Amino acid sequence: MRIYDPKHWFDILFQFHKHDTARKLGKLICIITLYAAGVAYLELNFLNLSEKSYLKNLHQMHNLLGFALSLLLVFRTNTAYDRWWEGRKLWGSLVNNSRNLAIKLHALLPETDIETRAYFKRVIPMYASVLREHLQSEFTRYALDEKEHPELKHMEDGKHAPNQVAKMLQNKAVGLQKQGILTGEQLLFINPELTSFTDICGACERIKNTPIPYSYSAFIKKFIFVYVMTLPFGYVLSLGYLMIPVVALVFYVLASLEVIAEEIEDPFGSDTNDLPMQKMSENIKKHVAEIL
Repeated sequence: MRIYDPKHWFDILFQFHKHDTARKLGKLICIITLYAAGVAYLELNFLNLSEKSYLKNLHQMHNLLGFALSLLLVFRTNTAYDRWWEGRKLWGSLVNNSRNLAIKLHALLPETDIETRAYFKRVIPMYASVLREHLQSEFTRYALDEKEHPELKHMEDGKHAPNQVAKMLQNKAVGLQKQGILTGEQLLFINPELTSFTDICGACERIKNTPIPYSYSAFIKKFIFVYVMTLPFGYVLSLGYLMIPVVALVFYVLASLEVIAEEIEDPFGSDTNDLPMQKMSENIKKHVAEIL
């Protein structure tokens, strides 16, 4: 995730990072510009189609369609941002629940039980790391050191990795209760945090595995394409060759909104605007170690 100061206007205006929409749409903008230039040249010198009675008011149609398109794009970007923000809230809950579980275990476990404390110190942060890997790949790849996390040896390839880590935590807590280290009431005391991990994972998977409906996304792209391709005919008579940069700018604005929505609707990737899950996983590991 890109960290920036929103108050530095000039820095933002004149910086073009690799994920900037101008870079992504550069080729299409050039094609649209050449297309608009071709239409302007042919129209002003040969065709004169805009003077036809049925094409004179084409710009009025663009005004009406532009209003409808703007409403669609606003809904599109709001929906995508809602998905991004929900993902951020879920990972914020994971950070807080990991801290709360560590705080409760610190209060409940005997200070002399160093082995159990070390176990939770390893496994609680491991859940966040495994969840991050699970969300960023079709098949989980463990980016964890087995020397640091010997629990990985007990995990089975091909099975749901976050569930296996959650099962480890639950089995360890129940085992402590059976050994008499924790009472039944104390087990219930930490149970909300233990079960919350799987709830958070399921909610993240819902966002990851349920994209915006294809028909809706395809319709917006086709709408933008038709709108921009007919725009030169509606304004060439009134703007002349000045219509060329206007059409390119309109396409850049409309297409950029769609590109931004596509990028943020899946907040669990590795793009610049996706959630900083790596940093949050490191924070969980740091804070749990401080507590336990």
